[in-house]
Amino acid sequence: MSSVPGPSREPPRYVSKAEAEAIEKELLEDYRFGRQQLIEIWGHACAVAVTKAFPLPSLPRKQPTVLVVCGPAQNGAIGLVCARHLRIFDYEPTIFYPKRSLDPLYRDFTTQCEKMDIPFLSYLPTEVQLINDAYNAVVDAVLGAEAELGEGRGPCASILATLKHIRIPIVSLDVPSGWDVEAGSSGGISPDVLVSLVAPKQCARRFLGRQHFVAGRFVPYDVQKKFELNPPEYPGTECVVALRGPQ
Repeated sequence: MSSVPGPSREPPRYVSKAEAEAIEKELLEDYRFGRQQLIEIWGHACAVAVTKAFPLPSLPRKQPTVLVVCGPAQNGAIGLVCARHLRIFDYEPTIFYPKRSLDPLYRDFTTQCEKMDIPFLSYLPTEVQLINDAYNAVVDAVLGAEAELGEGRGPCASILATLKHIRIPIVSLDVPSGWDVEAGSSGGISPDVLVSLVAPKQCARRFLGRQHFVAGRFVPYDVQKKFELNPPEYPGTECVVALRGPQ
């Protein structure tokens, strides 16, 4: 069951960092979702959202290139899965994954991308025009809801500095990199598209981009009810839905 039926639907609830962690804990421990399973669900949904925001016929460049920038933690793993599904959907993703996790699960996701001949960049060009000229869009999977705000000032600082200056669209996964999960932007990037996982985080209230998608259809009804998520209606067999249409 994807959502509560009824003519008068409450708007989706924006959750705190603590609530997001509690929902994930319940999915993992009580409902026995595996972490690999959740990352796969989220990565696939993010790729679907990219195809909705940037359909192949609408891309400005002849080659359907997308740059996926991955951090070392869970959001980076979601980015790897997203890249793999984009490749299946006939896009041409390239991955920048400078700080690879030693977690065997994340290494498996990396191997899957390598076996599908998805190229990995050895460095991210600091000349932003090179990125603007080579890709149609960038997927920001650097820092997610699990990141502390200070991480944007650590090893990821140079990546965020580059992403802030590019002119092609950015798609952020769950929480735009450099944003506080609850307070929002504090000098982080300004994405054109946001894909919220499970439910929008409180920072998404400050999102001013073009499209906001939610990927939470898989969440069991009792979890939706317990946390009062008020999910949007997912038409047909859709796994993601837009909260805000193109502007």
